[in-house]
Amino acid sequence: MENSGDEKAPLFKSWTYWYILVLAILVLLIGLFYLFTKKYA
Repeated sequence: MENSGDEKAPLFKSWTYWYILVLAILVLLIGLFYLFTKKYA
């Protein structure tokens, strides 16, 4: 199977949106864990 490198990402127009989504979720989780740690420490 030949991989041309210009595959279309599922659900979004490009893979860049997936990377942004994953990074945003990561930042959100880090923020939530930080707040939980401060509240219950």
